[in-house]
Amino acid sequence: MRNLAPAFNALKHYDATHQILMGYMDYYYRFKLITKRARIRFEQRDWHGIQDDAKGRIDLYRDDVDETAKEVAALLRVYPANDDFWVKVKAAYAEEIAHFSTRNIAETFYNSVYRHFHQVGANRELMFVSRTGTYREYQGHAVISYDYDLGARKLEDILSEMLEQFPLNADWDDRQADIQLVADRWQHHIDLLGGRSSKDRLEVLTSLFYRNKSAYIVGRFLKDDSIHPFILPLLHPDGRGILIDALLLEADQVTSIFSYHRSYFLADITVPSDMVDFLKTFMPTKEISELYNAIGFEKHGKTVFYRELVRHFRLTGKSTNEPEEQRTNEPTEQFVTAPGIAGMVMYVFTMPKLNMVFKIIRDKFAPPKEVTPKIVKEKYELVKRHDRVGRMADSYLFEKLSLPLDRFDPACLAELRETAASKIEVTDDAVLISHVYVEKKMTPLNIYIEESNEADAQKALRDYGRAIKQLAAANIFPGDLLLKNFGVTRVKRVVFYDYDEIELVTDCNFRHIPEARTYEQEMASQPWYSVRPNDVFPEEFPGFLMRAGPNLSYLCKKHSDIFDADFWNELKRRIEAGEIMDVFPYRTGFRFLR
Repeated sequence: MRNLAPAFNALKHYDATHQILMGYMDYYYRFKLITKRARIRFEQRDWHGIQDDAKGRIDLYRDDVDETAKEVAALLRVYPANDDFWVKVKAAYAEEIAHFSTRNIAETFYNSVYRHFHQVGANRELMFVSRTGTYREYQGHAVISYDYDLGARKLEDILSEMLEQFPLNADWDDRQADIQLVADRWQHHIDLLGGRSSKDRLEVLTSLFYRNKSAYIVGRFLKDDSIHPFILPLLHPDGRGILIDALLLEADQVTSIFSYHRSYFLADITVPSDMVDFLKTFMPTKEISELYNAIGFEKHGKTVFYRELVRHFRLTGKSTNEPEEQRTNEPTEQFVTAPGIAGMVMYVFTMPKLNMVFKIIRDKFAPPKEVTPKIVKEKYELVKRHDRVGRMADSYLFEKLSLPLDRFDPACLAELRETAASKIEVTDDAVLISHVYVEKKMTPLNIYIEESNEADAQKALRDYGRAIKQLAAANIFPGDLLLKNFGVTRVKRVVFYDYDEIELVTDCNFRHIPEARTYEQEMASQPWYSVRPNDVFPEEFPGFLMRAGPNLSYLCKKHSDIFDADFWNELKRRIEAGEIMDVFPYRTGFRFLR
């Protein structure tokens, strides 16, 4: 505990403010330290180190909040607190952070500490619930981008200047050749846009974005009244120098790299809100909350998502939890059961116009499920901290979440009471949920294939196979490979979202089915050979994935290796040997293959 001199009674709230503020400063310093050393990891090809840092940074927030809450709790044993006390603490804290370039992040840290003492709901008087003022009021004069006027200048010269802004303590493989590759592809793209004009500009973010074995230069090309994104992925392969691997110019490519199914970037960011504003200009379909997640501020992303949810309530009808002057006369949209096959572990509900789903763990699991709620929570925690390689959906965990009662369709509320009674409490105007995961809404893969034409169904099946292989390369075995446990995103990417049976590939024992020695063994309804808990028989997969027919035949034709134990055992061998396999977040066709 940090030692404080005895305070005057009238200033006891300021001691609590000081504890929370010092906790935040310690958190943000260590957050920055982790992101700053990502450059060194990249230069030294320390891929295990950068993955460990990515996991450690997620734990950092929770650890610092918990430690700060303990220190405040010790203080409150001397100075008992009521609501009036917390009103003063919040006001003093707001005054102290008023000119922080990270004021919004600091507000979220305060909320997280406060929730240790008042766990239900979001009190607007005692917490930072609504965004205070505009971001511009406290952004200051930090420079977040390098700007270049194209004019009649050669692209090669501009690219050379751009790369000089990112000095890396490692040799380049062939920098001039890379510049020429990028310039040629970029000029072709500019020609398709109608050629150059005197007002064309490039704006490049000053921060490099690090993730796994790559670093990314991110920026935008301003032409006339339109904004076009660009990303330059940098690699540092074994035995070679740094090289530019691709030039990504299409909006969907860029959006996918910043997507919710990928791990968070390590980026040295001075003004997070400025960064998010910049990214939003060329990723307009992304919510602000998702962009905060992408740059590593996932706890603030959760705060922003809650504000987006409250705003959604306002735009889709009245709610008793909203002030009278903010209610509308629109028909009230309600939570309903999410479409698709009901899960045995989770009950899932959503709103038709909301792009998120809410997943609550059932009180009882139907056979043959043998997991426990504790195991399910551990699996979600594993996914949060693991490299998601673009194939596992991120989620927000809300505890003690209060949702307006009038927002629940009667059938949905009845299902909650029936299947998760121990996790909800219904009051006169609210439904209080003790533990719920919130994820991006996707079309279940089985439904997507049923409703698609043959070409789209086959494309989805190809990507389903790729998803399984890429998860395996990241040491994840999904466990339950049923199509209903995978979803299709807006850009038609297949993503896994049911985690109760996932295992590390290295924890599984992949086996071939032994050859039957007798007729009785061959015809037995149950395995005649021994099966241990972690035994997996890939040859069995086709029999339960889908019924026999053209879709299954197509999948077996394109991805027959995932049904072979040898495929899995080879991956397991490579992972156990310490190899971190390449899983690129963009298609091979966009790479400068040398």
